[in-house]
Amino acid sequence: MSMGSAAPSGAVDNIVARIERLPTSWWHVKTRVIVGVATFFDAFDALAIATVLPVLVPMWKLTGPEIGVMISAGFLGQLIGALLFGWIGERFGRMPAMIGSIATFALLSIACAFAWDYNSLLVLRTLQGIGLGGEVPIAAVYISELTRAANRGRFVLLYELVFPIGLVAASTVAVWVVPNLGWQAMFWIGALPAVLALFLRAVLPESPRWLAVHDRPAEADAALSMIERETEKATGKPLPPVQPVVSTRDQRASFADLFGPTYLRRTLVVWVIWFAAYFINYGLVIWLPTIFRTVFKLPLDVSLRYGMITQAAGLIGTLICALTIAHIGRRPYFAVSFAAAALSLGVLAMSPSPTADQILLHVTAAYFFISTINIGVYLYTPELYPTRTRALGVGTATAWLRFASMIGPTAVGYMIAGGLQSVFWMFAAAAAFAAITTGAFAIETKGRVLEEVSP
Repeated sequence: MSMGSAAPSGAVDNIVARIERLPTSWWHVKTRVIVGVATFFDAFDALAIATVLPVLVPMWKLTGPEIGVMISAGFLGQLIGALLFGWIGERFGRMPAMIGSIATFALLSIACAFAWDYNSLLVLRTLQGIGLGGEVPIAAVYISELTRAANRGRFVLLYELVFPIGLVAASTVAVWVVPNLGWQAMFWIGALPAVLALFLRAVLPESPRWLAVHDRPAEADAALSMIERETEKATGKPLPPVQPVVSTRDQRASFADLFGPTYLRRTLVVWVIWFAAYFINYGLVIWLPTIFRTVFKLPLDVSLRYGMITQAAGLIGTLICALTIAHIGRRPYFAVSFAAAALSLGVLAMSPSPTADQILLHVTAAYFFISTINIGVYLYTPELYPTRTRALGVGTATAWLRFASMIGPTAVGYMIAGGLQSVFWMFAAAAAFAAITTGAFAIETKGRVLEEVSP
């Protein structure tokens, strides 16, 4: 199935060669910060529900299944948003997709603050999820397409660090905000990026790679010329000569880019990575404050503080990943991290009556490793697909994130009445399966030009 016209390969090759000669400059850092603000609040809004549930559960007298459905509702919206904005990003450009997704989740955050009962918040969180699901994958694609191969791993992952920082911020802010200002305040804070959508398009250009692939060479040249001028101004040095780095094929976009002989194995493996990592992540972590509050009867502030500790450990894990994955490689990092998480959760599953502190220790250890995959897969997935379908490939892959994030919390909601052991066995098995799959079948992409990895 054709998905658009193919651009002359020479025009694409020239744009790629010009991007590959660009040193990292203040312009790149500025771009990473601007896009990162939106990603920060995406994470903040995604975790907000976990921080308000300990208040809403007794107030609205919610059951376990109702809690699971409330958590999963946002991910249903994110599933729709990942596919919708992935298509928009491919058809109309990366910038329109980013702006639309940011505006959607910010405005719906305001609406969530006005929710009056369980059903109203359920509907509004589902709608907000559409924006939340679209922003992060498109932003990851955009940042990847502006970065040269030599330092892509570190540069992209240092940008992606803003997501776990947003998660930690949500947990930290909630410790004071929820008890003192009320649960609605978390959603008011989450609406702040609405102003970012108003001027984002004026500040940043469209992806030159996307413009070139869509046979818009003049616009691609203009966008990249602006970046080159800003880079020269920032570095105070002329750019090095353009050197051919890759020869792309003059080819139309098609679904073979996801399921053809070159890409099928990549697609299946990366889907397993996305599903398993976020099945464990959101299945456990978003439930944690509620588990501490309802199962172990800990005070509200202690339950929220325990959740903050877990998020802080995840942030440390992602920082280590950002600084080391370029040297270690994607495949070994993911495989070892899954295996370590499986071990930690397996030990917890074998404890017949774990205490709150034991759960905090082992789940935090597992999250430390899983969080490295959560951030690393945003670097890895755009590397697996060509520019002509990169946004669609990433959007489709992250749809499995949303699907897993719907199943995980709902499964916990139904299983928790029978005890926590079965919950931990379930997550340990998912991590073990992903470790074997990744170690055996994932391809390595470190240090390679995007068009070389994905012709």
